[in-house]
Amino acid sequence: MAENTMFIIWAAAIILFGVLEAITAQLVSIWFVIGAIAALIAAFCGANLTVQVIVFTAVTILALAITRPLVKKYVSPKRERTNADRVLGQTGVVIEEINNLNATGQVKVDGKIWTARSQDNSIIPIDSQITIKEISGVKLIVSQ
Repeated sequence: MAENTMFIIWAAAIILFGVLEAITAQLVSIWFVIGAIAALIAAFCGANLTVQVIVFTAVTILALAITRPLVKKYVSPKRERTNADRVLGQTGVVIEEINNLNATGQVKVDGKIWTARSQDNSIIPIDSQITIKEISGVKLIVSQ
């Protein structure tokens, strides 16, 4: 393949991966941009196609290995707590028998009524004290 063709291909790859990165804004293809830049430099230095591809692959993998842990640490989305999260760990009272097989059960927690299911599939009778273990959709998962 002609040298000028490889310059164009690597430049196009840099642009393509750069645009993809700009569209996603999730640091999905930035490593490929870095690898393509390294391959373009190798092409300018007169390396053959095999060396260029090896440089592209090696630099991409190296950039990913070095930066991914840092990116995950500093860019990972923070979990937003909702008001519903406040009930986790609280106690409540069963106001309708909790029976997972019959898909029934309600509890009163912090003055509010919630649909509930038992964590271990046990039947929990009315007036039992429960502890909220997790939230699944709009249902509380509870244990006695």
